[in-house]
This record gives sequence, C-alpha cells and structure tokens, in this order.
Amino acid sequence: MTTATELDPYRLPLPAPTTFVVPSRLVVACHAHLNSRYADPVWLMAPLTDRPSATKDTILWRNCPVVFQDEIRLIAWTMINGQLRPTYLKERGNRLRSRLGSDRTVETVRQWSHFATWLTGRDITTLADCDTTVLQEYAQHLNNKDCTRDHVERILGALTRLWAFDELSARPTGIARPPWDELGVDDYLPAETSTGGENAVEPLSEQTMGPLLVWAIRMVDDFSADILAAWKEAQRLREIARTSRTTAAGRAALTTLLAPLLAADAPLPSLLNQGEPSLARQYIGGLTGASKRVVEQFVQKHDLVAAVRRRPGRCPLDTPVSGRINGSPWRESIDFSESASLMRHLGTAAFITLSYLTGMRPEEVLGLRTGCCPDPEPDTNGSVGRHLIRGHEYKTATDEDGNHHPSGVEREVPWVAIAPVVNAIRVLELIVPEGHLLFDHQAHDLLTPRAGTGSLKASAVRTRIEDFIAWANQEATAHDVVHEVIPPDLHGNVGTQRFRRSLAWHIARRPNGLVALAIQYGHLRTTLVSEGYASRSRGGIHELVDMETVLAVVDTVSGLHDALEAGEGVSGPAARRAIRTAAQAPRFAGTVINATSARRLLANDDEMIHDNPQALLLCHYRREQALCHRDGTKDTPRLDHCVPGCGNIVRTDQHAARIRKRAAILDRRAAICPQPVGDRLRANAAKLRATADHHDRTRITLQEAS
Repeated sequence: MTTATELDPYRLPLPAPTTFVVPSRLVVACHAHLNSRYADPVWLMAPLTDRPSATKDTILWRNCPVVFQDEIRLIAWTMINGQLRPTYLKERGNRLRSRLGSDRTVETVRQWSHFATWLTGRDITTLADCDTTVLQEYAQHLNNKDCTRDHVERILGALTRLWAFDELSARPTGIARPPWDELGVDDYLPAETSTGGENAVEPLSEQTMGPLLVWAIRMVDDFSADILAAWKEAQRLREIARTSRTTAAGRAALTTLLAPLLAADAPLPSLLNQGEPSLARQYIGGLTGASKRVVEQFVQKHDLVAAVRRRPGRCPLDTPVSGRINGSPWRESIDFSESASLMRHLGTAAFITLSYLTGMRPEEVLGLRTGCCPDPEPDTNGSVGRHLIRGHEYKTATDEDGNHHPSGVEREVPWVAIAPVVNAIRVLELIVPEGHLLFDHQAHDLLTPRAGTGSLKASAVRTRIEDFIAWANQEATAHDVVHEVIPPDLHGNVGTQRFRRSLAWHIARRPNGLVALAIQYGHLRTTLVSEGYASRSRGGIHELVDMETVLAVVDTVSGLHDALEAGEGVSGPAARRAIRTAAQAPRFAGTVINATSARRLLANDDEMIHDNPQALLLCHYRREQALCHRDGTKDTPRLDHCVPGCGNIVRTDQHAARIRKRAAILDRRAAICPQPVGDRLRANAAKLRATADHHDRTRITLQEAS
C-alpha cells in the first residue's frame, strides 16, 4: 500500500518518542553524541553546527505552554528534519530559506512559544483556532509593543514558517495562513525607523578607537615577545612545583631562598588570592625544586601565612624585557602572578587588531586557524604580493540548495592583511598548537580550562575587551601617557560587533582622524577595499563602507542646505553645483539607506558632497575632474589626498572661519619656535589667510545663485 509520505516526499512521518531530533544526514560528527530525542524536555541544537564560536543553543520546552507543547513540538521537529517545497519558495522569491541554521531555529521556536503564551491569555488552547483574525490581532499586538520594524518582520516570518511546516507535518493542526504571507507584510509592520542590520550598530568614536588600537598594536608588536617568554617560564616553574619530589637538595634550596628574607623582615613572594596576599607556593617550589610537602612544612614552621600578609612581595621572572613605552622599559620584570593575565590581554589585543583592521565579523575572526595567512611567495619578477587571509564566512554561507550552511564556507575572495594584522596572526600562532583555531578556547582559557570544543565565545571576548581597556588605562597612568587613556564610548561598551562598522565609519568620514595615532590607513579604501578587501565581489565590508559614505554625504548635504537657508555663502569651483545639490536635501529625509540604495546614490556624482574637516573644505565629487586620483577615476574621492586647485572643491563661511583660526594657531606657535621653523609656520599662516580672503571675495549665497 502506498503511504501519503511516499506520495509527498516533503510530508514527514510521525516521529516516535525516541526518534532523534536532528536527522543523521544533518548531524555534525563532533557533536553527534549531543543529539536529543523527540520526547526530551530539552533539545540540543549543537549537532546542527560546528561553527567554532557558536553557543550551544537549546530549545527548552518548559517555556512553551503545556497545552501547545505537543502541537509545536511536532512542527518544530518537522522544521528541523524537513524543508519547504521548492514551489513554495519560488512563489516568495528570496524571502525564505527551506531550512534554518541552529540559532535561527531556536529563535523561531522561541517566537512560537511567545505566540502560544499570548494565545493562552485569550483562552485559545489549540492552533486550530488561530484564524486570520487572530493572526491579525497578534500582528497589531506586536506593533503596540513599540517593537522595531525589523523585529516585527522577523516574528511574522517565524509565524509564516509555523504555518508552512504545519502544512508538512504528519498531523497538521490547520492553523490559518498568515494574511501577511498572502497580502504582503508592509501593512503589518511599524514605520521604518532605522537602516537596520550592521548599519544600526553605532561605530566607536575615534577618541575611543584611536588609543584602543594604539594599545592593541603595542601589545602585539612591542610586548608579545616579553609576555610569551614570561608565560613559558611561569609554566616551567609550575611544572617543576607540580612534579618535584621531597629531596634534601630541594629542602636546602628552599631554606636558602626564604631564610634571608625572614631574617631581614623583607617582603615575601606573594600573589593575590581572593583579594588577600597569599604565599606564592608554586613560584617558590619552581625556583627551588622543593616538593609541595616541603614547602608546606616550611610555611607551617615559620607561620608564613601571617608573615606574607604583613610583607607581600613580588615574584619576578628571570626573562628579558625588551618592550618600551616612551623610550623606557614597560616593566623591570614580569611578575609570575601576572603572566596569565598578560597572556589573556595579548589574545584580546590580537582580536581587536584583527577585527578592526580587516572588517571581519566576530565569528569570522574566531573561526580562523593557524596557517590561514601564509607568507606570499615572490613571483617570476621577484615581486612579493600582499598577505592574504583565507577563512570561512558564516552569516551568508549557504549550501547547494540555498540553505544556511551550518559549518560556514571558505570565502571565495580572501581578506587582504596589512602588517599589524599579520603580526597579530603570527603571535596567535605561537599561542595555539598547529592546525588549531587561533582563538581555541583550550589555549586561551589558560589557568581555568573548561570542557568542550571550539573557540572563545563572543560573550567571553566582550568581557576580555573591557578588562583589556581597564588594564591599558592603568598602564597609561602608570607610565604617564595620559593622552593614551582609552575613554568610555558614548554608546556603551566596545563589544565585538562594533569594530566592523567603526572601520567603515572611519574610512568614510575620518581618513586623517585620531585613529591614525595607531595606523596610517588612508589607503584602505582605494587600495585594500578596491582590491577585494574583506569582500566577495562588492559584498562584505564594501557594502558597509558604501552605506557609511552615503550616510556621511546625507549629513553633509543636509548641513549645507541648512547653512545656505540661513544666509551663509560658499565659494570654490564647484560652489554652484553644491548649491543645486543642497537644494534637494529634503528628499534624503525619507530615503532608507541599504546596500542597493547606497550603490545607486554613489553612482550619481551630482548628489555626492563629501566633508573633509581636516582639509577644511567640501568635495562635490565628479570623477572626471578629480585630482586626488591620478591613476584613473574611482567611485569616491581620496579625502586624505585633497589637491589645491581641484575643480571639485567647495568652501563655506564656516570653513573660512576655521581656516583663520588655524592660521592664528600657527602664528602663536611661530612666536616660540626657532626662526627657520617660525618663518615656515608664518608663511603657512599667510597662505591660509589668503585662502579665507579669497573665499570672502568670491562667495555666493543661495539667493545670488538663484
């Protein structure tokens, strides 16, 4: 007899209580032992992914109302084991995937449980009673909660999936088709309030990012050799202390070390234990070869527990210190007690350097392995190319059926690595074993190892970044480099998601800003970005840079519009063009900036006015007359290479005022400098005043242009 399942391969049979939650064809081998059974109160989603930084997501059935658990459990199992029909997907274009990744699966079931909880409050106890009216009321309920447009759209998408997989389950409940699936979702969403996605993440201010990058690169470039040597020595001492046996030689060496300190009432080797000084037993045992038993006997005999609280001392390691801050050694010696925390900060500094200077997403950084960035081989002409980083992408990774790929896929276009990034990778390769993840948690957890596989988790890295900032600020104060203190960001903690957006923001808006304290990266847009930097075609960081550039242009055009309306004037070869563009500024107000609209706007030279606060001018960019690109035309200007006399220059009254202010500063500096230097400063001041005077003579206003 032919079954319904045989007739319809997309409709799955009814699972038994002992049926595995994840089918064998989808199980990742390293997590196969974690596969749950259908009747289990908790479903582990780990078998669906081996993404190194992924958390072990779970579906907790206690969070779903009891009256709905049987119905939603079956639909959830169907969603995990099955897939949507190709005809269903074709009708909806790119809005749906036939199968979700583990994190989206958990979030989808969570939204189903929230919906079920709302239903119980309305005395509805089965999905069969959810008709179109009920679904419309729930959409209105979401709108009344002041949820963002994107959030509501995701929830409604989850409910669409609830209906779609109920249709494919072995025992359909008959829940109604959501009206937004049939009529379109726009009418069921709140008004657009932001661009959403990565562009909704606030960039780090340059006042925060500049010194943070200074300390991260300093840690990697200047301090890493000292820290790695100290950690190796500390581990050697710990191993000696752990394995030493009781011998007369060890007892004698212990007495030779500690007896003079006791006789002189001198500080004793100590470390902090829960905030209290404690004798550094491992350090002492490692130095002397005395066994744990011998050390403890000596402690008891001389009451060292009390003595060390009165006279705590350092535990210097006999390793070289070559790092410098302001020309002076950053340490006289590295302490045994700080070696682990310094290693932790070193790994964090490498993460910061990689994240900011590549534009990778956090999971992409945490997914890198040793050997990902080999030294380039010289070509037939002896020229050595750029370092390239080969790794995996996860957010947009799909399999041959267009479904989310649980393990990510290798990027078709590698990332380009500049020197600080290469240095960070080389340091990490010294920390972890060959072939392992660069942020393998077993190598980076150091003194507090934990079970499991994979990399450090994003939540752990967030905490480590805040700890690194606190440590760097202590060092800045101790070494009297207060200008390198990392101030708090106005939008909260640094986190892991903000580096990528910050890179795009700084490239688009601050080519010569404070981040240049750490790295001269004005070439990133024209060199690295245009050569496939962190991109596939024009995806990746390209899209964020494009969107950030357009957002900056919108701000600039709107500001110019307001200034002109207030009666201010502009000068320069592109002044009249800029006035015409500024007159159109109000239409930007309703424009949603996404990757598509950004590319369209960037292609229209007439709409692109870029602010260059360092050069004190605006650039109304027109490719064919730009002097900043001598090797050909580009999509956007080189704001770090503005050339006097360029036909794209526009200056405002505010620029002229700032130019005169800068000239006055140069005059004050000239007065206290030797004559040759002073003469140059005064000459530069005169040129600036001449520029401001020229603006005053040639400026035109909105009324004059009309």
